[in-house]
Formats: sequence, C-alpha cells, structure tokens
Amino acid sequence: MEDQTPMEGQQSLPNATASLVLGIVSIVTGCVLAGVIGLITGIIGLVLSGKDKKAYAENPEQYTESSYKQSKAGRVCSIIGLILGSLAFIITIIYVVFMGAAFAALPWEDMNSGGY
Repeated sequence: MEDQTPMEGQQSLPNATASLVLGIVSIVTGCVLAGVIGLITGIIGLVLSGKDKKAYAENPEQYTESSYKQSKAGRVCSIIGLILGSLAFIITIIYVVFMGAAFAALPWEDMNSGGY
C-alpha cells in the first residue's frame, strides 16, 4: 500500500474543500426554490474543481493526492446537484405551463356573471 503522507513542501489544492462543500450543498438544495440554488452552487463547484484539476495537471508534485481526490469528489457532487437542480427546474416549468393552460381553459365569463 502506498504511503499517503504528504511530501515535504506539498500543499492542498486551493479550492478542494470549497468545491466539495458546494457540491454537497447543490445536492441538498437541488429541489429548493425550483432547483435554482442547486444549479448555482453546482456550477460554482464545477468551476472551482475545474481550476483545481488544471492546477494539479500542471504541477502534480506540488499538491497532495488527497486534496485532488477531494476536488474530484466535489466535481461529482456538483454534477449530481446540477442534474437534480435541472430536473426540479424543468418540472417546475412544466407545472407552471400546465397550470396556466388549465386556468386559461376555465370559463371565466360564466363565473363572473354568476352562472356557476
């Protein structure tokens, strides 16, 4: 088994923790407020993990492997949160369209004149 201790001078990726936290928040809030919060936090988490991925690819010996794995986990969580938020947003739009069509089909003139 490999030695997981960081080598001398290695540091954590700058956005690893933030991307993981934002990914988890995007999953948890994926269905809140029509998925908008999950979409926003998921996108920010993906951007931050993308920056970390690029930094690690340019100079892998400078960063710890555990922070790279943490950043990858944040990326996966952000993608899941984006999917949940997108589904919630689409379902909300479909609901609003159907409710609008249903209310438009009601006989409003008859209701206002006392026909019901």
